Amino acid sequence: MPDILVVALICASTIQSQDCTRETAQDVMTAPAHSPQECLLLGPSIVAGTGRSSDASTYVKTLCERRR
Repeated sequence: MPDILVVALICASTIQSQDCTRETAQDVMTAPAHSPQECLLLGPSIVAGTGRSSDASTYVKTLCERRR
């Protein structure tokens, strides 16, 4: 089982990047990853795969977390 979790946060563009968290995001998506590199690549791909488009009012922030 992969020990890294990709967390893709969709945040309003009015929220600064450092303040974009699971609690402040409009949407949170997760997926497993096998490496930190894969994690960083998967974040935007996860969001793109949902059909949810990013526009001027939102942005995607990708986090890589260790699974608990």
